[in-house]
Amino acid sequence: MPNLGAPEILIILLVALLVFGPRKLPELGKSLGAGLREFRRSTQGLKEEFDGAMRDAGPAAPAPAQVQVIAAQPQVEAGQGTPVAAAAVTPQQVTPQAVAAAVAPVQAVPEPVKQEG
Repeated sequence: MPNLGAPEILIILLVALLVFGPRKLPELGKSLGAGLREFRRSTQGLKEEFDGAMRDAGPAAPAPAQVQVIAAQPQVEAGQGTPVAAAAVTPQQVTPQAVAAAVAPVQAVPEPVKQEG
């Protein structure tokens, strides 16, 4: 956005003088100034309230959430004697050949071209 220089401000003031007239212009300026003062007061009050609340709260760290640990108990259905333990899962070794086979793109076989003749 370009900066407003003296000629631009002078033109704006002349247009305002023509639109509102010499008697209304001071009243409009007075109302505008009062509105700006009220706005500054209210924003300053909000800023003071916010700063006061931040000072009162202090740098308290949030309390860590409590974690409840529940031990897994095997369930026994009626008619069965002993619970069955889950088998342990062992990681499998990944070989470069297996990775290449999984990642290799599928090659399309071109169809033979029919020749008429």
